[in-house]
This record gives sequence, structure tokens and C-alpha cells, in this order.
Amino acid sequence: MFFRKKIKWHKLFESLVAANNQIAEGRVTNILINNKKVCVAHTAEGFFAVQDKCPHNGASLGNGFCTKEGSVVCPVHRYSFDLKTGRATSGGGDAARTYPIEIREDGVFIGFEETVWF
Repeated sequence: MFFRKKIKWHKLFESLVAANNQIAEGRVTNILINNKKVCVAHTAEGFFAVQDKCPHNGASLGNGFCTKEGSVVCPVHRYSFDLKTGRATSGGGDAARTYPIEIREDGVFIGFEETVWF
């Protein structure tokens, strides 16, 4: 048997306008999609998604805040994680899992990697 990894896309918002209306620039929120809780951030560079659970202590990153430098900051111990790479920008060597976001004509989508057998 062989397997490979592929991205499965899920619609977050019906349109970019809907995404902008729900998450103001400079804000973060948590969203439950496909039984996964993710932290979605809106920065000047666009939308980014990382795991909601802080890798340091397990707090919800969606309850934290977004910096102008493009990081999400945990509300508990103020550890911050780069929204593009997931790498810690303060504190230890922890990293948050990142998820790709695509803006399409028919909505805003998030991708989750899955293993498929063929």
C-alpha cells in the first residue's frame, strides 16, 4: 500500500467581505471547523490560521491578541508565535501548527493536511 499527504479544503467564510466583517484587521478569533478548533488572525498582510491550543500551556490562542509584527500572543503567559511559520518569537522553542488559507471567488478556505491511501 502507498500513501501520500494532501490538503483538504474547508470553507471558513462565504466571501472575503464576510471574513473582513467577522474578523477586523489586527484581531484574532477561534473557529471550530471540521472538528478542529483553530485560531484565525487578520493582519495587514491578510488572514492566517494556527492551532488554537498554545503549545506552551494549552490556552486558547484565539483569546489572545495579534501584533503588528504578525504574531499571535497567548493570553496566559504572553508567549508569541509567528503567524506565517508558527515558530515562537518569544519564550521557548515551541511552535504552533500553521494551516494554509486561500481566498477564492467562492469564499475563504482553510486547508488541513490528511493522509490518503491509494
